[in-house]
Amino acid sequence: MITRAGWAALASALVLVICARVFGVYELYVVGAAVAALVIVSLISVRATRLRLEVAREVVPAKVHAGSDARVEVRATNLARRRSPMLRLRDPVSGTRGALLHLAPLSPGGRARAAYRLPTAKRGVVSIGPLTVQVSDPFGLTAVTTAAAAATDLTVYPHVDTIRSLSQTHGRDPHAGADHPNALGRLGEDFYALRPYVVGDDLRRVHWPSTARHDELMVRQDELPWQGRATVLLDVRRGAHTPDSLEQSISAAASIITACWRKRDLARLLVTDGTDTGFAAGHAHVEAIMEYLATVSLSGTASMRAVIESLARSAGGGGALVVLVANVPTAEMDAFVRLRRRFSSVTVVAFGDRPKGEPKMGSRDGSTSVIVVGKGTTFPEQWDLAMRPHARSTLVRTLASGVAE
Repeated sequence: MITRAGWAALASALVLVICARVFGVYELYVVGAAVAALVIVSLISVRATRLRLEVAREVVPAKVHAGSDARVEVRATNLARRRSPMLRLRDPVSGTRGALLHLAPLSPGGRARAAYRLPTAKRGVVSIGPLTVQVSDPFGLTAVTTAAAAATDLTVYPHVDTIRSLSQTHGRDPHAGADHPNALGRLGEDFYALRPYVVGDDLRRVHWPSTARHDELMVRQDELPWQGRATVLLDVRRGAHTPDSLEQSISAAASIITACWRKRDLARLLVTDGTDTGFAAGHAHVEAIMEYLATVSLSGTASMRAVIESLARSAGGGGALVVLVANVPTAEMDAFVRLRRRFSSVTVVAFGDRPKGEPKMGSRDGSTSVIVVGKGTTFPEQWDLAMRPHARSTLVRTLASGVAE
């Protein structure tokens, strides 16, 4: 194709021919014809160029947390029997002007490597490519562009801070440890106690010798019916967040989930838009949560009331509950505290100078607390301060006295 410079050259040639016609200057005819011929010859030359170039592109790493380094590595190999021309490699990158790499001529079999950094300051999906190779003439009048690598994406996870793990996360496992067996039960004969069979119990857990003695079905109760469990509730209602508080809440959710994973607790992400990951452990579960948090946004249909009612009706679960909010009314704050009946501890993290409503602290045993992350403070420092041993009860007393004032 003809570039901007090529079209400018053709326009100049046309102007020279017109001037030669008007003023009768023969030399202008010659100059105009020469410029036009140069563009035509360049176009033919570029189209006749045959490239045998192998281009490989790799994103390192494939997934990254916000604020971490990520780059694209490009490798080119000349497979032709003759020297390659000067090439330009262009790789579009969403949110930027893209990357432009100049590749010097390569000898037959020659290789070249180049790299550029990707924008990872914010979470989300960065679209890269497709990568194109452009061959142009020495004057830049014409160019031919061909695709060299398909488009790809880089998932930027939310920023994760290293924080203290949740305390008071023990909750009853409704599967009695069947889906998370402990090392003590490898022989299948270790159990904590026996109990009568209840409709819905797994028949594989029936203890047949005891069943024969008692003349009724007896079920084994595992040694580990209790397991660390944490539910993280993320508020994504439109109007309840500022852009900054939303990003802080998402980063906090990712940090808490990661801390639970390191502690080997079962983690569950619950979002006011209806998303519920369920309780699970392991790297794959955390990866799935991070994938969701990378692209989650504010929702106009999200409902906090529906989530609170669901948690209040839930028969299972237990463990710790962490609520990540910004501006919520007093009624909702009090509703969070009432969920203490279902959880061993309830922690409300409010992002802002001061939450609109302070809960009526009915518990002073350290099982319910509010962490306020305002100006001049950060989530990691406020969280670690609250999660220190014996810090929760002190925080509760301080907030309660503040409300009284």
